[in-house]
Amino acid sequence: VQLVESGGGLVQPGGSLRLSCAASGFTFSSYDMSWYRQAPGKERDLVATITSRGGVINYADSVKGRFTISRDNAKNTVYLQMNSLKPEDTAVYYCNAKHRIEVVSRAQGDYWGKGALVTVSS
Repeated sequence: VQLVESGGGLVQPGGSLRLSCAASGFTFSSYDMSWYRQAPGKERDLVATITSRGGVINYADSVKGRFTISRDNAKNTVYLQMNSLKPEDTAVYYCNAKHRIEVVSRAQGDYWGKGALVTVSS
């Protein structure tokens, strides 16, 4: 099982970045996918979730209207489009996969990527 994030980097306030997470080793279309982030010295927080078939999407209040999560089940990839970036968006962004069936999810646990660093600074 692998989740590989890409697209992070340094961007000025007000700018945009698009993160990608390429999945392999499991049936991607059976998993709800999420992006989390962890700022220095802080806990890891949920940013956005998209269900296995893309029907339900949720966002943290802090990113609503600025970030968009999407997925392409044909490419086994989930994306996070980040617009109007702020310095407080600076964090390591992690991709997460959780099986859509709760009993399976509890049995096998979640899958995590290694993270992509996003730095918003002038």
